[in-house]
Amino acid sequence: MQEEQLIAGLRAKDRKTTEYLYDKYSRALYAVISRIIFDKDIAEEVFHDSFVKITRKIDRYDESKGRLYTWMANICRNSAIDKLRSKEMSQSGKTNAIDDFVYGMESQSGTQEQIDAIGVRELMIDLNDDQKFIVEYIYFKGYTHSEVSEEFEIPLGTVKSRVRAAIQVLKKNIARI
Repeated sequence: MQEEQLIAGLRAKDRKTTEYLYDKYSRALYAVISRIIFDKDIAEEVFHDSFVKITRKIDRYDESKGRLYTWMANICRNSAIDKLRSKEMSQSGKTNAIDDFVYGMESQSGTQEQIDAIGVRELMIDLNDDQKFIVEYIYFKGYTHSEVSEEFEIPLGTVKSRVRAAIQVLKKNIARI
């Protein structure tokens, strides 16, 4: 199914299109969330809520601002970050046991191939090591600029400069596709 057909079907609230969307993108979108939230049950809950949000807010998607997958991934990423910072998560004081972390990483083994298949890693190939590090922590792990600055003792201005430089490289790589 072409992206235009997918968008039109979602906007028409077509059930088969929604099922196709789930079949094609669920693993990759869940992987975006599980890189930020390591607890499998919470990650699944956030994925479910994000998927519902995607289908309900499809009319807000603007094709001129980027691809459908990028829009969906941003919804999932932002939902995961919101959940991580929520009062519920901070009050629980819950930390993952090492077993949960290890088993969570094992269950992700199939999702990494899906992410690579959509080209995320190829886009990052031209980034230098500092830029890759910043993109990994801010985009994939959900850190804020300030958190990266504080945790890794990198001046905030440097973090922001590396983000801007990385975005410029990524834009060039996307334009080549």
